[in-house]
Amino acid sequence: MGFNDGFEIFDIMFTIIPIFIALVAGIILFMFIKGIKTWNHNNKQPRLKVVTVVVSKRLEVSGGGGDHSSSTWYYVTFQFESGDRIEFSVSGLEYGLLAEGDIGEVEFQGTRYHGFTRKQTGA
Repeated sequence: MGFNDGFEIFDIMFTIIPIFIALVAGIILFMFIKGIKTWNHNNKQPRLKVVTVVVSKRLEVSGGGGDHSSSTWYYVTFQFESGDRIEFSVSGLEYGLLAEGDIGEVEFQGTRYHGFTRKQTGA
């Protein structure tokens, strides 16, 4: 093992670390731009109220276990009279208030959920 072997490791690290930082920064920038584009697209869409039926609900849990906290995302799928379906991310409160089979009006703008007004409860 020679004197210069340690410097080769540092040379590799000085190459890998900037690439890793640039990659992480690129991913963050991509996600930021994607979020802005979605927000802008939704703002250009008309705000609609459409008669729908709640056809399904699901949740997604991430993390947890041991001493770690978890995160939960809530989703509800609505079906229009035409048979088309759309899924929205909703709050935990909204998720708890809705039941499969509920009939009412969903209000939305693009992919942005604004609320549901129940007209008839599910069986």
